[in-house]
Amino acid sequence: MTLREPVELADPRSIGPVHFIAVGGAGMSGVARIYEELGVPVSGSDQVDSANLRSLAEAGVRTWVGHDPSHLDGAQTVVVSSAIRADNPELVEARRRGLRIWHRSAGLAALMLGHEGVSVAGTHGKTTTTAMIAVALSHAGADPSYVIGSPLASTGTSSHLGGGKAFVVEADESDGSFLQYPSQIVVVTNVEADHLDNWGTPQAYFEGFVRMASGPRVNYVVVDIDNPGSAELARRLQETGHVQVVTYGEGAGADVRLTDLDLEGSTVAATLTGGRSSGRLQLQVPGRYNLSNAAAAFAVGSLLGVDQAELLAGLASFTGTLRRFQLVGRRGGVSIFDDYAHHPTEIRATLGAARRAAAGGRVIACFQPHLYTRTRDFATEFGKALALADRVLVTDIYASREDPIPGVSGRLVEDAVEAAGGSSRYVPDKGDLPAALAEEVRPGDLVITLGAGDVTLVGPILLGLLPGGDSER
Repeated sequence: MTLREPVELADPRSIGPVHFIAVGGAGMSGVARIYEELGVPVSGSDQVDSANLRSLAEAGVRTWVGHDPSHLDGAQTVVVSSAIRADNPELVEARRRGLRIWHRSAGLAALMLGHEGVSVAGTHGKTTTTAMIAVALSHAGADPSYVIGSPLASTGTSSHLGGGKAFVVEADESDGSFLQYPSQIVVVTNVEADHLDNWGTPQAYFEGFVRMASGPRVNYVVVDIDNPGSAELARRLQETGHVQVVTYGEGAGADVRLTDLDLEGSTVAATLTGGRSSGRLQLQVPGRYNLSNAAAAFAVGSLLGVDQAELLAGLASFTGTLRRFQLVGRRGGVSIFDDYAHHPTEIRATLGAARRAAAGGRVIACFQPHLYTRTRDFATEFGKALALADRVLVTDIYASREDPIPGVSGRLVEDAVEAAGGSSRYVPDKGDLPAALAEEVRPGDLVITLGAGDVTLVGPILLGLLPGGDSER
């Protein structure tokens, strides 16, 4: 995969019919659904069947399992994800026919035209912050359009075509997609080195955020000043004076400030002060990081002119997104959670929240590394973060779009956990994880599966293997 430069956009109603390759993904399915809601003829294919694929079919999208050139018949535009390889038969056929080919980011960016765009970027926290903004604005009656990288737990959907002025999107930095979106408000939750397979160096990665936040349409940049990388970004932007920087965090100089934090248990709270107003921020989701995400959402809503009391009430109603500290179930005194964390910083924050939610019980982490390059680059950091758990099970790497790298496997992470003073076990076959975890757990334990791949399948199977009464979900 390489970095993507922005392309010229067109009115989304003028580019159809549109065919989506890999339409079943969380991000792609949300974009396809909005095109269908606009009345554009939509079709799509994916390698495997899924709930997303079936849901799209019920909404009127023509869908197929498997890729075949014939699926493009009638299409004028083809939208692809970053996971699609150049030799995909549908992509090859689209090029042969001379069809318009857009990356997912261009397909989404076209939908934002004519709206007040809000892009949420950052190494961590993009999905939850985007979701919080969407929920808070919706609660206040602003009816935003939005596309989130994971479905809302409350609705099971990741996108909505609203009647309001705001269009809120999760802006992915991994391949430069965040440069494509026409936004007036940009949020940067944090900046830490990642995706070096595309960006090359941490400095180049940082400069990508500078370029994104300095876009020609950007009026406001909402930045976390507690994170060193995003704080440095704020300083760079303030020096240029081209955009207005709004800061949030626990630091004394934050424009939207968090104080009097209560972090115990599975819910959190803080006093939030923004401008001349102050109120108590109560969340139903755990973790200090979620208070920070909520402060960003509050700042965005305030810039959009939404009543601040309504914003606090909307944030209090937020119940999370799927795969973000999501409860899988409880049985026999064991609680099982699932989380998308796949970067050392994310894992450290998630395990901190797990430790508080465990209320004195053991925390058992089950980690599936994501990408060979990330595992190679951050194995030591993964080990240090995972060592915060009482016991760690590591399986092999979820390759996604990458080919194997000799000598790089989940064993690197397992060794790093032991080197950091943790207790770890390597279970290379993901299919063996449920039974291995069942051997490990005892009443009072909190188990959390971690990773951006298919480790999410492990928790429900484990739940069925545990002895005890009826499970709670």
